[in-house]
Amino acid sequence: MSKVKYYYDPDTLSYRKIEPKKTRKYRNIALFVFGSFLFGLLALVLLLNTNLINTPAELSLRREVKNYELQFELLNKKMEQIEEVLSNVAERDNNIYRIYFEANPIPEEQRRAGFGGVNRYKELEGFNNSEMVIATTKRLDIIKKQMAIQSKSLDEITKLAEEKEKLLMAIPAIQPVNNENLTRMASGYGWRSDPFTKARKMHWGMDFSAPKGTPIYASGDGKVTRADNNSSGYGKHVRIEHGYGYMSLYGHMSQYNVKVGKNVKRGDIIGFVGSTGRSEGPHVHYEVWKDDERINPINFYYGSLTPEEFENMLKYAIQENQSLD
Repeated sequence: MSKVKYYYDPDTLSYRKIEPKKTRKYRNIALFVFGSFLFGLLALVLLLNTNLINTPAELSLRREVKNYELQFELLNKKMEQIEEVLSNVAERDNNIYRIYFEANPIPEEQRRAGFGGVNRYKELEGFNNSEMVIATTKRLDIIKKQMAIQSKSLDEITKLAEEKEKLLMAIPAIQPVNNENLTRMASGYGWRSDPFTKARKMHWGMDFSAPKGTPIYASGDGKVTRADNNSSGYGKHVRIEHGYGYMSLYGHMSQYNVKVGKNVKRGDIIGFVGSTGRSEGPHVHYEVWKDDERINPINFYYGSLTPEEFENMLKYAIQENQSLD
């Protein structure tokens, strides 16, 4: 109940009741309603921004956000593991594989380079967890780039390995005649006495004495480019182009076992020992050429001789005896 107010009237010398104006009454009511509305709105805003009141949809969204945050955390841990593996592979790639196959190492700054220039992550900005999402996405992009670089490097190493294998198989690396079939290693590369003129003459290959008909083997993979009797002094002979600048020659054969154009593998029988051409007895005259120049074949027998056998061959090869052709 509202209080009744009075005022003193000096004209009548009495107290009179104050009657409130209707407009003022309505104004007070309006102020009360407006104040209540403002207070209620402020209270609602405060409640909506606290955890005191949450709708089921909001609770579901909060759980979903927490789940996404957990997934991002697990993703980052997996990326750490991937980065460790990539780092290990990159280290072996640079310090083992690429060195072995004589390829230049990939610079570290190239492997770990980021993405400059255009902002690739603009569409991810403006969200509550934008910083976390952008950092994770950027990290994932860098890993993908590193994997692409490493994959390309391993493809290159594979090609180099295949080429290296071809080179190793192409180099003339075995004797043209087996040790058990040898009568003797008759003459080596260097200055020797000519069997016909007795003059000192450069002997450009090695002579392996063996019984007529003994198999002669290709010393490396290659293609037969000649199998004829049209080269002075060599008699029936075979020439094999091995690639990489290498060529091998086998002279004084009794017969051929290959034809021109045939691809041969190391150890294939290409002919048989004889004494055709300028020869003093059954043997195979063997030469190795590199870049159109004849070189000492003794440097290439790593594929068929033990250290003791090689030492024994070397002893005979350096003797300035008489050659057989």
